[in-house]
Amino acid sequence: MKATETKLKGCFILEPEIHYDERGYFFEIHNHKAFCEAIAQEVNFVQDNISFSKKGVLRGLHYQKGEHAQAKLVSVLHGKVQDVVVDLRKNSETFGQHLSLELSGENKKLLFVPKGFAHGFLTLSETARLFYKCDNYYNKDSEGSIMYSDESLGIDWKMEKDQIILSNKDNLEK
Repeated sequence: MKATETKLKGCFILEPEIHYDERGYFFEIHNHKAFCEAIAQEVNFVQDNISFSKKGVLRGLHYQKGEHAQAKLVSVLHGKVQDVVVDLRKNSETFGQHLSLELSGENKKLLFVPKGFAHGFLTLSETARLFYKCDNYYNKDSEGSIMYSDESLGIDWKMEKDQIILSNKDNLEK
């Protein structure tokens, strides 16, 4: 597994070793030992989630606060998304900065998002299925959200605003 730290300290792009043959391919999304060695820290995942979305659906930017903060390992099983993370760690050199990258079933890249980050994604393909692991359990009372269009962040979502589909929870402008 190849791990590349992004401009946001502690946030990594992971590229698994893919084994191709005439039947297709095989790779490990998560091997605890290899993963922890690659990012040089111990992370124990306790919850797995799957999200299915149609084109234009934007989920986020979400985070968990305090003792319920979550680190995530995000992968796309099918389709293509623009994945965005925002560093919310007040003592971080990159506080308030964001990272945007394309994750897809084709490129098979994974993103490790450490605790203290907001996370969101926009579905670029007709449909997309995400699989992500969390190192802490979801807690409704600890959830937070940042408006995807917050001008101070300057995120280019690569889609016109009128094409973006939000849940009532994510549409903070209402």
